[in-house]
Amino acid sequence: MPKEADKKPADYKEDTAVIAGPDWIRQSNIYEVNIRQYTPEGTFQAFAASLPRLKQMGVDILWFMPVTPISKTDRKGTLGSYYAVADYKAINPEFGTLADFKQLVQQAHDNGFKVIVDWVANHTGADHPWLTAHPDFYNRDSTGKAKYAFDWSDTRDLNYDNHAMRDSMIASMKFWLDEMGIDGFRCDVAGEVPTDFWKDCIRSLRKDKKVFMLAEAEKPEMYGAGFDAMYDWDMFHRMNDVAAGTRNALSLDSVSMRKDSSFPANAARLYFTSNHDENSWNKADYGTLPGPKHAPFAVLTQTMKASLPLIYSGQEEPVLRAIPFFEKDNMGFAQYARAPMYKTLLQLRHRNAALATDAGFRKVSVGDDKALYAYVREKGTDKVLVILNLSNKEQVITIKDASLVGEPMNLFLGTKEPFTLNYSFHIEPWGYIVCEY
Repeated sequence: MPKEADKKPADYKEDTAVIAGPDWIRQSNIYEVNIRQYTPEGTFQAFAASLPRLKQMGVDILWFMPVTPISKTDRKGTLGSYYAVADYKAINPEFGTLADFKQLVQQAHDNGFKVIVDWVANHTGADHPWLTAHPDFYNRDSTGKAKYAFDWSDTRDLNYDNHAMRDSMIASMKFWLDEMGIDGFRCDVAGEVPTDFWKDCIRSLRKDKKVFMLAEAEKPEMYGAGFDAMYDWDMFHRMNDVAAGTRNALSLDSVSMRKDSSFPANAARLYFTSNHDENSWNKADYGTLPGPKHAPFAVLTQTMKASLPLIYSGQEEPVLRAIPFFEKDNMGFAQYARAPMYKTLLQLRHRNAALATDAGFRKVSVGDDKALYAYVREKGTDKVLVILNLSNKEQVITIKDASLVGEPMNLFLGTKEPFTLNYSFHIEPWGYIVCEY
């Protein structure tokens, strides 16, 4: 067996099936919940009122940003960062109690949702009890002071050379599985935590339950450690480049092919047009994909190869501003202007296996390939055609591929398309077409 440091992506492809996760992610989707900002109250009980609406929209997996208490030492802003954890087995009193969260998980399950929580394994907050009870759980500088990584001055860096710390971390994660009944974890900065820890951790967690594991990382070896999905920031950044006009639609292929060559086949990739970090710090999606530019890229995230798509809180409204990270700022829901588009796409994912993470993907040419990004997803007898105009100019689409001939349903028009060879029609700037055969 090769050593961990010597392993190549092919080695991890062989490892993946050993500790496989749940099958239910294949045609699923994720909705990231920012409890603090979701309602005026910012509580679990207040959020619960949105469960029926989100179910109707087609949401499957609810990802709750960290629900644990926030450290007060070196706290940033008034309320602090969710990611400065003060206690791994407690609830942030802003949001409610452990009983409130357990009740919310049960309500979510009763409505057919899966629930995952954000897990911060790389560091704790600056006044976590481990700092005094187990000082050797932390990396320390030459003066003996617990260190922090990057500019995260409200946190303290954990020492993964300490096996007792590793065991304590796994035990803390099991608490949320056993006591709260959650279905998995989104693991914060997972790539900064040793891969061998994750492999041991996930194997241990899955002894009792097929938990879903999402890594905030882009390291191929994380799949071999047992993660079911990873972020695809490369595609997110390239989408922003195309929207800005600095790259064209063809440039998406280079990103996709790079992932194909390094990731295991059909490994789920988290595609998104925004999330809490990108919204708060980088103007996603209101600044990076403004106005009509957002829609075709939202369609891409829902239909792309191996996609496990993410919608961030407020995108269905849409909330067109940065949501502060350390202060209270109610998102404010009223219009739900994008909800119909998301509902159409999410329901398509549910009923059509062609959009499963393990379904086929084939690019097709329907016109100017620098502007039109078109592809077919297919599995068994199911087939979906997606055509995106990723330009600010009207384009001409021509059906040149015999496999596209037929009368598929145009989902957003609700009519059948008369696709014959050389049939042509126009598509507006930033337009999108999704056809179900």
